[in-house]
Amino acid sequence: MSTQEPPGTQEPPGTQEPPGTQERLVRSTQELLWERGYVGTSPKAILERAGVGQGSMYHHFSGKSALALAAIRRTAEELKHASEECLAAPGTAYDRVAAYLLRERQVLRGCPVGRMTQDRDVVQSAELRRPLDEMFDWLRERITEVLTEGQRRGELAAALDPAATAATVAAVVQGGYVLARAADDTAPFDAAVQGVLALLAAQVPAAG
Repeated sequence: MSTQEPPGTQEPPGTQEPPGTQERLVRSTQELLWERGYVGTSPKAILERAGVGQGSMYHHFSGKSALALAAIRRTAEELKHASEECLAAPGTAYDRVAAYLLRERQVLRGCPVGRMTQDRDVVQSAELRRPLDEMFDWLRERITEVLTEGQRRGELAAALDPAATAATVAAVVQGGYVLARAADDTAPFDAAVQGVLALLAAQVPAAG
């Protein structure tokens, strides 16, 4: 699919586009990538969803790939922010990881970042894949920090491996999404989350 502007699509000189056009393009692309993936998100669909003309799109972005990259970066940053709100909240390490695992999600839509890792065109592009890799690297490292801090405070058993446990938490969430979507039911996701919470709770020393 061509990402270059076809001849004759430029808007007339002096045309003033409505405010927020770039924002609408990015938001619309975020939504469509989540719903349809990269291949299923055509420039035409983006323009229709955003309610803008083709000239406006190419005024802000060189093509579909550049717009998709902006949308993927935005989605990754939003997911990072939502995760950090839980992981930086008051409470024990268990409380904070539990808050992350139990936070509100649209489970049957899948993870908006994880969804991109299942798209061949995205994972084969180093540029498009980079925000995904950075997001998951950050998540594992951040959960590792929380668990390590919990160990120092005596909230978790010394034998716990923070890095391995963080990787498990991230994998359970992504795997839970896949199982839930396959079953068209949130129950498999909920069961996976409760399972990893039980394993983590077993690492909390008994009071007294």
